[in-house]
Amino acid sequence: MKKNTLLALFLLALTPSFSAFSIEESEIVNTQLGYYTLEPDITTNFVTTGKKLGYIKVRIDLLVPDIALLPILEKHNPLVRDAIISILGQQREDQIKSLSGREAIRKESLKQINELLLIETGQTVVADLLFTKFLYQ
Repeated sequence: MKKNTLLALFLLALTPSFSAFSIEESEIVNTQLGYYTLEPDITTNFVTTGKKLGYIKVRIDLLVPDIALLPILEKHNPLVRDAIISILGQQREDQIKSLSGREAIRKESLKQINELLLIETGQTVVADLLFTKFLYQ
């Protein structure tokens, strides 16, 4: 009998601390993640050794934290595409062909896009950038 009483008192003592961390339904913000695909695919040249010409074709999806931001990406599509083309065109062949180089390009592209959109719109629009197609020759 004493064990049950002690257990009940222990649980009763813990109950108020759990209620302090509860989240009211009105505090939950209902935002929907969204993706914006840059269309058409981006095709450009990259720096190679020797006289051969290297090219890369990428399809990029941009993740936005709220679907309400998608019209901003539609409006600034040319600015975003230009930034990505500039970054890809400056890459060396070994950067394009390696996984670590591809990740560095992805991070640099995301950073550059957000910096440009911050200047244009006053807010960070893109949460992440994904290469959904990455072909090089």
